[in-house]
Amino acid sequence: VAALQDEKNSLMSENEIMNDRLEQLDESLDDPNTVVAKKYFSAQLQLEQLQEENFRLEAAKDDYRVHCEDLEKQLIELQHRNNELTSLAEESR
Repeated sequence: VAALQDEKNSLMSENEIMNDRLEQLDESLDDPNTVVAKKYFSAQLQLEQLQEENFRLEAAKDDYRVHCEDLEKQLIELQHRNNELTSLAEESR
C-alpha cells in the first residue's frame, strides 16, 4: 500500500509539473512576441496558404478533366469522320 501511495504521489507531482508546462505553453502562444507563438502563427499561415493552393489546384484539375473529356469526344468524332472520308476516297479511286 505504501509503495502504491508513493507511486500515486509521484504521478500526481509529475502531473502537476506537466500541467504547469502546459499552462506556460498556452501562455506563450497567447503572447505574439514569443518564438513559439511566432513559429505557431507562421506554421498556421503556411497551412492556410497550402490549403488555398490545394483548393486552387483541385479546381484546375477538375477543369482539365472536363477539357480532356471534351478533347476525347472530339477525337472520337474526328476518327469517325476520318474513317468516313477514307472509305469515300477509296470508293472514288
